[in-house]
Amino acid sequence: MRLFRSLASATVAVALVLSLPYEAVPHPRVEPGKPPSPQPFGAECRIRIAGSHVTAYCHNPYPQTDAVSLHVECARWWDLDTDGSPVDTAPALTVRLTGRCWKEVRSVWISHRRR
Repeated sequence: MRLFRSLASATVAVALVLSLPYEAVPHPRVEPGKPPSPQPFGAECRIRIAGSHVTAYCHNPYPQTDAVSLHVECARWWDLDTDGSPVDTAPALTVRLTGRCWKEVRSVWISHRRR
């Protein structure tokens, strides 16, 4: 008989909780209509091409470290394209990246990765 009383009271408690409207139960949530703001990230880079030489200066104004890589695509089919290894750009730090082709440069870009 004692088991029946404790089971009955537990059943009534669960039924009461389940019958509450969804808004009455506290839930951690973000304000409706406002997505969470993304954290700013990414070093600002300036690229200079002088003939077959490429120089890039990347400055990181944000608090997270950014790993930047220089990628150089050469214009001639026989000229080797290069992908530089990642360089950590700590907060408030400027790094210099260099690359080159034997002849003309077709395109240059910088890739970013969180550290």
